[in-house]
Amino acid sequence: MQSEKYMNTAELMDIIKGGETSKVQFKETLPPQESIIKEIVAMSNSLLGGIILFGVKDKTGEIAGLSSEQIEYADRKISECADNVKPPVYIQTETVSVDIGETRKYILIVYIDEGVNKPYKTPQGEIYVKQGSNKRLLTDNAEIMRLFQKSRNLLADEMEVYETGIDDIDEKAFADYFIKEFGQSYYSKGLSFEESLRAKKVLRNGQLTLAGLLFFGKNPQDIKPAFAIKAASFFGNDISSNNYRNKPDDIKGTIPDLFEQGMKFFTNNLRYIQKSESFNSKGELEISRIALEELLQNALVHRDYFKNAPIRLFILDDRIEIISPGALPNSLTVEDIKYGNPVIRNNQIVSFSTHVLPFSGLGSGIRRALTAQPDIEFINDAAGEQFIVKIPKKI
Repeated sequence: MQSEKYMNTAELMDIIKGGETSKVQFKETLPPQESIIKEIVAMSNSLLGGIILFGVKDKTGEIAGLSSEQIEYADRKISECADNVKPPVYIQTETVSVDIGETRKYILIVYIDEGVNKPYKTPQGEIYVKQGSNKRLLTDNAEIMRLFQKSRNLLADEMEVYETGIDDIDEKAFADYFIKEFGQSYYSKGLSFEESLRAKKVLRNGQLTLAGLLFFGKNPQDIKPAFAIKAASFFGNDISSNNYRNKPDDIKGTIPDLFEQGMKFFTNNLRYIQKSESFNSKGELEISRIALEELLQNALVHRDYFKNAPIRLFILDDRIEIISPGALPNSLTVEDIKYGNPVIRNNQIVSFSTHVLPFSGLGSGIRRALTAQPDIEFINDAAGEQFIVKIPKKI
């Protein structure tokens, strides 16, 4: 197979010296087809893919090398394995020579990119991901659904919520929303209540969608208790401390309720700083309100709703932290979001938010937050599957 990749001998030797990792695998010879397929599946399902080096001993990293006949045979068989992955994947190969003493040895490098149509499966329907230098069979439904989500084949906010129905909808909240979006009631448009719910993807097959529950449910956390906000204001700078100034009950309600109550937590627990105002004026919040609004709604709208975990708001002596479940999706980076390059994880929630929250949905919120508060730190914690925002306080 003609390769678009290229690795020189020095780069290859550095990789071999580093040993096997989640991105690098050694194979002395060609293993059984089933084993190769599992490795291709695992790397295709994992972040940034990986490479397999044929002709390198997996225990010691010793270069055994392959003959030209072995390389030709292995290249053909590996391509067949890639075609047997469901869905098939495109791999690239190249051969690199290494001089060991007076002997020249050849290594076959197989490049496997992270796939865009996850999850990838073996012919038997098994799903593998990389875990360190090993691979792990996925059996947990939530993990499998997150792989579907990464390929845009499954959206958490459009999924139906089991054992919910039209009686779980706050009819007034939905009616008010409908007027905001369309300028008239659903009755005026000739729709019944149920027809309008289906039209807005609030109701599907007689059950609420997750977006419908989170925006218009009577008591969303009765059904999805993890989708709340936990908040605390601590003494000191350690979030593991047991010493807190204020630790309210979990903040519950619809997404608009969570936004309003989350902002109240910030404004009630942060200092107001007097500048040029008179003595009787309240002063300005020590952290930009614009930044807080943008970052809080960003956490609510763009969090990973396949993760059953709450958003956390922490106020410490030297900073605040906003921690939302789920790392950035689809290889998005912190630099990407700083420059307004969004990837929408929750289409329906974004659509509802544009009519209810101070949310544009245009990817400019982070830029507005940085303009108002330039010292914001963003941490994409891929290993911990969370996104952390830190804003220093003026001490």
